[in-house]
Amino acid sequence: MKLEIAKAKAILDKYQLLSKFIDSGVKQVDGITYDSRTSEKDDMFFCKGNFKPEYLTKAQTNGATVYVAETELQEGTGMTALIVTDVAKAMAVLSATYYGCPQDELFIIGITGTKGKTSSAYFTHSILENKYPHQVALFSTIDRIVGPKAEDQFKSDLTTPESMDLFHDMRVSVDNGMKYLVMEVSSQSYLRNRVFGLQFNVGIFLNITPDHIGRNEHKDFEDYLHCKMQLMVNSKQVIINAATDRFSDILATAKAGHENSDIYLFEQNSTAKERQKPDFAINNLVDQIDTDKMQVIANTDKAEKLNVAGEYQVNVPGDYNQENATAALIASALAGASRQDAIEPLSLVVIPGRMEHLKIPHHGMVFVDYAHNFASLNALLRFLRTQYPNGMIRVVVGSPGDKGLSRRAGFGQALSAQADVAYLTTDDPGFENPDDILNEIEENIIPGSVEVHRILDRKKAIEQAINGSNDGDVVVLAGKGEDPYQKVRGVDTPWPTDMKVAEDFKRGL
Repeated sequence: MKLEIAKAKAILDKYQLLSKFIDSGVKQVDGITYDSRTSEKDDMFFCKGNFKPEYLTKAQTNGATVYVAETELQEGTGMTALIVTDVAKAMAVLSATYYGCPQDELFIIGITGTKGKTSSAYFTHSILENKYPHQVALFSTIDRIVGPKAEDQFKSDLTTPESMDLFHDMRVSVDNGMKYLVMEVSSQSYLRNRVFGLQFNVGIFLNITPDHIGRNEHKDFEDYLHCKMQLMVNSKQVIINAATDRFSDILATAKAGHENSDIYLFEQNSTAKERQKPDFAINNLVDQIDTDKMQVIANTDKAEKLNVAGEYQVNVPGDYNQENATAALIASALAGASRQDAIEPLSLVVIPGRMEHLKIPHHGMVFVDYAHNFASLNALLRFLRTQYPNGMIRVVVGSPGDKGLSRRAGFGQALSAQADVAYLTTDDPGFENPDDILNEIEENIIPGSVEVHRILDRKKAIEQAINGSNDGDVVVLAGKGEDPYQKVRGVDTPWPTDMKVAEDFKRGL
């Protein structure tokens, strides 16, 4: 692939991003990169993020002939320079252009929310894959699927990757015959302009509670909400959970850019006395560990036309997953799927790291779940309390370093409200002292509400939690799901996964 400099200038002018052009005679580039270590001859290099001038020197040494930056750099002397007002936005629009605008060849469903994004993405992907075999890509927190072959499926590094990687994977998907894309859209993707200029066919807003607030993230909840709502602004049709906090603000944002016919609302067990009924209501029929059944009711003409009303069995327990499944039903219908296309996929879908469970003789039932903030952990523990009312709930949990600082207080609050015994341990401590992270969680646990153990070694914490349990108890291993690494001081340290540790304990018995 190639990118003509004249075309790059035109694109940057279109988005009012180009502030200065320094011409060294280069007419086109053969590649684009933001990593100087991978730069090659005739590349365009983006000076972004934690940029250091020596990175540009390295890129030029490797043969890069063009750089994009927010200021003119002496290290780039002799190179063509595109000086821009925002390098992250510039990288997004130029990456899309370089890869031939693959987004225009895909029907894209974007999903945002504090909790439930991954589950909703898997539900939606499963339905559409049943309708359109080998034509549906998936960009999720856990997995990335860019084609039908085994080598086209791999683990994700970020919920929403850097724009250059995002458009690269879209191009690969299109070249592999994909016509639909289901992707999670994080608040960070808007905060960091990773999806700048990208239009979605359908945008789903699941819910909002405080998260990702702290240094290097959102300055406060209003900023977090604002970034989340950008998906409503940048989607042709939108789906909103009417039970979410700040619903009136989210709906107002959607209505500012959409006709009512392009806005779909859903809600669980809705009475809607103070406002009109949502387009879809969810009736919880059965909500147990081994059986999760719901009825989806169409309340409006536009809802009936989508042909998804009826009863469903969902293979992942929890009433909150009925909400996620309903969002997936509506989105899939807008992409052409019907009720019949969805019945079997919803009853069979398996979500890695979500509500995986293991029965250990003479000990409790172990659950592994990615629950990684107050909303998701509280909902998970509340559900398990209804399923095991006479047992003890033991929770192994930590919190990542360097991000999601508000989660720590949330974990303490959820443990106080729902748990009997807490084992505070490590979970990707990064560059922070793990003890300091545990202090912040413990400071928010109501004294006397929970029996607290601090065990920094996560393997030992899991083993002690299971060993201390009895028949009828529940042991929840929260936060990591299927994550095979512990991130420690910039190094991805191999981790066998929480379930593997639990399985090894069972074998040891």
